[in-house]
Amino acid sequence: MEWLMNPWVIIVIVLSVVIGNLAALKATANMKFKHTKKTVTPQEKEGKSEQATTIQHKTEDEKKDAL
Repeated sequence: MEWLMNPWVIIVIVLSVVIGNLAALKATANMKFKHTKKTVTPQEKEGKSEQATTIQHKTEDEKKDAL
């Protein structure tokens, strides 16, 4: 029992616990989760269509300017 209270033995035990916990964390932290699709509300659909038409108008204007 005396050797168990030796500071070097205590340090080795603490280090082994810490290193074991870090290894377990590293092994479990790389889990991959499936990405779920975000549902799009009708309001967001309208906003996207407006953005698309604005982009189309800009590209058409740029083409006209290039000529």
